[in-house]
Amino acid sequence: MSEGTHSATPKGRTTAWMKILGGTAVVVAGAAVMFQVFQAEQAAAPTGDEAGKVKLTSSPELGRVNGKTISYDTVARECFDRIGSEVLDNIINRMIIQQEMEKRKLLISETELNQEVTKIAERFNLPVETWYQMLQSERDLTPLQYRRDVIWPMIALRKLAGEEIHIAESDMQQAFQRDYGPRVRVRMLMLDNVRRANEVWEKANRTPDEFDRLARENSIEPNSRSLGGSIPPISRYSGNPDNRAVENAAFRLKEGEISGLIQVGGKYVILKCEGHTKQVITDIQDVHEQLYDQLVETKTQERIAEVFEGLKRQTRVDNYLSNTTTGGRKVSQAGNYTKQIQQTGTTLPANAQNKVRQTGGVQASPR
Repeated sequence: MSEGTHSATPKGRTTAWMKILGGTAVVVAGAAVMFQVFQAEQAAAPTGDEAGKVKLTSSPELGRVNGKTISYDTVARECFDRIGSEVLDNIINRMIIQQEMEKRKLLISETELNQEVTKIAERFNLPVETWYQMLQSERDLTPLQYRRDVIWPMIALRKLAGEEIHIAESDMQQAFQRDYGPRVRVRMLMLDNVRRANEVWEKANRTPDEFDRLARENSIEPNSRSLGGSIPPISRYSGNPDNRAVENAAFRLKEGEISGLIQVGGKYVILKCEGHTKQVITDIQDVHEQLYDQLVETKTQERIAEVFEGLKRQTRVDNYLSNTTTGGRKVSQAGNYTKQIQQTGTTLPANAQNKVRQTGGVQASPR
């Protein structure tokens, strides 16, 4: 994100269902084969033969090499060996959602599916058909797969979450400062030994003009170390609460000043201030609607993750492939699963920017 401007990608949304939904990381193979055909009039994506799968009375031929047959069973066994565990995990997750939808007698209509796809496509100023084409070329997702594997579970989890989202004025102000407020340009040194950190801090104070050299020689943070300690400008409320001490220290510095040792977990950080950026947008009303929609989306996804965690805990799952039984306790993959859904439904596919230009679309900030 450029200094003083709003990022085109919402904070915290950086890529089976979830992996193909936000961020640019894409894992399609497991998700593409794990779901059966969706029937919009039912409460959930159907499974098994009821989903319209072809019923096989024998193993048909799928190919031949010099007359030697490659059967359906041969292909199925190899697919199972490669991605069977991932596919089973995702079917289990889908069934947990499906059963809860049926229990609450909640339905998803064809109209709701169409509206959701249209809304997402409009975020990027693209026609729906162009959006479908991009998903297929970039993520190998057909329109049917996208609707049943991504859009349906996304809407289902929102319905199960149920609660109306309330955005406080304090949330709005923090988001405004995070995205549009002034920032501090700094260089950073990170060390994991307090004695060594004090030695480097003393050198930095004696020779502040050599801070970049000290960073290259001493910092344990590989990305910034190679750049002489250079990191993106720091904004307010931009990171994990554990890093709030770094933000506070940065905003207290004047240009050219060196911070004291800032403890972050078991690490020690030293900052050198290189100046402050100028705030470009000063009136929150100019971006109020955009910020509000962004916060609603973020809080909705947080609520969805909580709901799915709860469903996982209360559902007994016997996985004979992994020889595990869960239920009544936290399952660590629930958060990753919902994150994949969130990301795939709202993120422009990787390497798609040029295609947006070619089709006449203009990439818009997802809300």
